Amino acid sequence: MNFRYFLFLMLLIAYQGNAQNASYSLESPYQSLSTHIRYLEDDNYKPEIASQVFNPKMLTGQEAKKLATQLLQIYKGAGILIDYSKIPAEPNYMDSISGRHIYVIDSKYPQIYLEKQGNMWFYSEETAESIDVIHKEVYPFGADKLLELLPKLGNSKYVGLYLWQLIFILIIIILSLVIHKLFTLIIENIIIRILVKKGRKDVAKSFVAPVAKPMSILIIFPILLLLIPVIQLPIKINTYVLLALKATWPVFFTVVAYRLVDILGVYMMKLAEKTESTLDDQLVPMVTKALKIFVIIVGVLAILMNLNINIMPLLTGLSIGGLAFALAAQDTLKNFFGSIMIFVDKPFQIGDWITSGDIDGTVEEVGFRATRVRTFRNSVTYVPNGMIADSTVDNHGLRRYRRFFTQIALTYDTPSDVINIFVEGLRELVQKHPNTLKDNYHVYLNDMANSSLNVMFYIFFEVPTWGEELRCKHEILVEIIRLAESLGVNFAFPTRTLHMETFPEKKGNSPEYEQDTSLVKKQLMAFLSKPKDWEEPKAKDA
Repeated sequence: MNFRYFLFLMLLIAYQGNAQNASYSLESPYQSLSTHIRYLEDDNYKPEIASQVFNPKMLTGQEAKKLATQLLQIYKGAGILIDYSKIPAEPNYMDSISGRHIYVIDSKYPQIYLEKQGNMWFYSEETAESIDVIHKEVYPFGADKLLELLPKLGNSKYVGLYLWQLIFILIIIILSLVIHKLFTLIIENIIIRILVKKGRKDVAKSFVAPVAKPMSILIIFPILLLLIPVIQLPIKINTYVLLALKATWPVFFTVVAYRLVDILGVYMMKLAEKTESTLDDQLVPMVTKALKIFVIIVGVLAILMNLNINIMPLLTGLSIGGLAFALAAQDTLKNFFGSIMIFVDKPFQIGDWITSGDIDGTVEEVGFRATRVRTFRNSVTYVPNGMIADSTVDNHGLRRYRRFFTQIALTYDTPSDVINIFVEGLRELVQKHPNTLKDNYHVYLNDMANSSLNVMFYIFFEVPTWGEELRCKHEILVEIIRLAESLGVNFAFPTRTLHMETFPEKKGNSPEYEQDTSLVKKQLMAFLSKPKDWEEPKAKDA
């Protein structure tokens, strides 16, 4: 027993001596971090030395070894690239932000840092307390259990990798292919089949089918990001693999989102077709384009962020550049907001006849910057939306009724009774025409002009378009001419009558008035006593 005890004691002393004779130092952040990582590598595996990066007063033995191993697994799994050329080698290094003798390993995990304690650089107490929590974040859903199970499959190496690493890579490849085929099958054979049955074959083939494969690949990325850290590849290789996966993931996401915007556009267009307004038909393509631009911008920013590129300077530069651009493009922005106001207020819609200043025509398109108006000369005018928003717009397309006003000139020799009959006939024409407003029209003898007796003809048409209005005018005017022909009424035109007063053999044309004014007054009273057209006839005495 004494001999065995003596032999065990000698081996323990030799082991401790080898550990103490190993070349390592903790006098700077560089030396402490290199000691931690170097003595956990496969060809130089000495966890008892690597664990020295934790203060012995705080942690010792197996607990320190466990934390050192878990911390290295965090570096690998999170893709934290250790660039030794950037690690400070000064023993008195001081952090410029906090003003303390600390060194943060990576900005992603500020709670993991080295701290100078006496003359040595150890991992801080906060680091030791955070390792277990961060480890579960990097290896969620029980993936950390695989780190303990997989290495037991064998330590044989092939092409620089352990047998268990190769087996797990094969499992990941097979799993990815199965998931890809499964989701592609679900999308192509189930969703597309449902759309075809509902009569949306165009949507299925044009939009859903191209999305099937990118969407199935998109689902694989979270699985790869979860399982690849478990392989425990060298830090540099693992960092670049994870970086490539994180940068590629937004690419497929952008492709899928871009296609989904097309599907959303088709759905919105169907809704727009159900409304009476044509302005929303023009709005849908504009919204679709804006959403596509937004998807692309978000996708590019996501790629840059996943490549560990700080986008804040870029956004700051864009904001400053945007301010300068806004100042330089005030008119463009004014037109843009003018287009927004047009879509919100809806002063007109596609197909309306509008008048605004010198612009007179039919609206064909409303864009982000300008509105396209087809004039009655068949030319196209582009009107800035800012100008339309600031000016008065007369929308003829919103008229409920279309007014028609004219003066019908009759000759002075037309008898008054014939004029009354003619006016009654005009009113009957208004009542019988199918497109006239029956409760609001005015037909009266209205003026005694220089060469005619003018009948005011003031009516309204209930028609939707200018072409229909012209047709109704034509029909009414033709009927007026026919009515005049049937009654023997003559239309007047400007004439001049020359009166010759100097012929002695002929009596003059000037009237001779009665000299007795009392007789004239009697004639007036007789005229006034006669019943008038606007008076109701008096009932005769029984």
